[in-house]
Amino acid sequence: MVSAMPGCDLLFCGGEVIDGSGADRVAADVAVTGDRVTAVGRLDRAGAQRVVDISGKVLCPGFIDVHSHDDRACIDKPDMRAKVSQGVTTVIVGNCGLSLAPLVCDGPPREPLNLLGAAAGFEFADFQGYVAAVEQAQPAVNVAALVGHSTLRIATMADIDRKASAAELDAMAALLEEALDAGAAGLSSGVYYPPGRAADIDELAPLAGLAGARQRVYVTHLRDEYDRIIEAMREAFTTAARGRADLVISHFKCAGMQNWGRTEETLGYLDAARKTQPVAIDCYPYSAGSSVLDPELVDGKIKILVTWSRPHPGLGGRYLHEVAGEWGCTQREAAERLAPGGACYFQMREDDVQRVLKHASSMIGSDGLPNDPHPHPRLWGTFPRVLGHYARDENLFSLETAVHKMTGRPAARLRLPQRGLIRPGLFADLTVIDPDRIRDNATYESPCEPAAGIDYVVVNGRCVWRDGQATGLRSGRFVSP
Repeated sequence: MVSAMPGCDLLFCGGEVIDGSGADRVAADVAVTGDRVTAVGRLDRAGAQRVVDISGKVLCPGFIDVHSHDDRACIDKPDMRAKVSQGVTTVIVGNCGLSLAPLVCDGPPREPLNLLGAAAGFEFADFQGYVAAVEQAQPAVNVAALVGHSTLRIATMADIDRKASAAELDAMAALLEEALDAGAAGLSSGVYYPPGRAADIDELAPLAGLAGARQRVYVTHLRDEYDRIIEAMREAFTTAARGRADLVISHFKCAGMQNWGRTEETLGYLDAARKTQPVAIDCYPYSAGSSVLDPELVDGKIKILVTWSRPHPGLGGRYLHEVAGEWGCTQREAAERLAPGGACYFQMREDDVQRVLKHASSMIGSDGLPNDPHPHPRLWGTFPRVLGHYARDENLFSLETAVHKMTGRPAARLRLPQRGLIRPGLFADLTVIDPDRIRDNATYESPCEPAAGIDYVVVNGRCVWRDGQATGLRSGRFVSP
């Protein structure tokens, strides 16, 4: 039976709907009025201001990039083309202990905060100032933000190479509470990196507890993703449990050739922890990671692609072994000469990648670095790669499961209840895909190529991407739990 519509601004009709919950797709129309979905079902077209026939296509909730580093990009490059072109309608920033606020830098930021942008980007003494800047920029996507523990340390400690004192911990707590009051989605840490490395559970747990007390998440880049990953996971579980906070482990992996295959062990350990506390993971669909260029990670065994170099900017996009050969030195010596810089590390094995992607708790995050001159292809290709390569071509899971990992599940975990699902009354963040054509086009050699098969992207009821082109509209908002 066709339901009469009293009137709507936009009607998608003739296609199938995957609602983000993990349920099977259904044939249905979806009506949008203002910034909300107003009806789902078989709907009369007569009352619609605009009708879009999506026969043969699938309408999904807009994708949520649960792990991004778009803190500055959403202000400086508000068209957010790398994200809307792959169907993303919301980005979660402030990951890995690195957030743009609250911090003011007079000079270049300490590594790895330089991954977020130049020194001029760190200009927000409080979190509310960052919220205001995002709202003023009005990016094409919604933005939710975590507060970085490393950022808090740099903002409050003269010497970050030691554990915080009681007074310094109080100062961090005050900044974090201001941020949570202003709408921060939780706390992130990155004790792998030097700015956070000296912190221990006694420092981290009280801060995680402030997030947990407000039903916000604690997200962590583990201290070690290599040989000591089990110990690092135990630290994260203990920190979150003491803080009574939901835990998300970032870009879950087993890195280094000596650890290939260990995801059977680490995911088993994760499942044991999930029986007693809320834990989830995020991951990206590639066997290479990307971060700062660290000579300590150069072992001569894995390929390393240079993504940028301040002393040698023309070498971005070159492989480290090629540069070392031309310079007549070791790869480690070449890395030392190229630093500061960034790199892609081909440090994972495909079976581990697939095992993590398939896990019941995993969510999809790009972990893309928008400021890299030659970025990892995950910046432009993550979500279509999951939907096309892994769901359709590899049959790793159903399209419905893939969509759930990038919509309903992250919305529930980050407590964004008005997003991540297609339901009447919820915000109209929507993506139309062609399930037969969708694919990632970004490669390590040519990383900034838009995906195929993303036909429409709607953010808060307005179309920001259509038929392979940005529409010029920017309707994103700062969003809070």
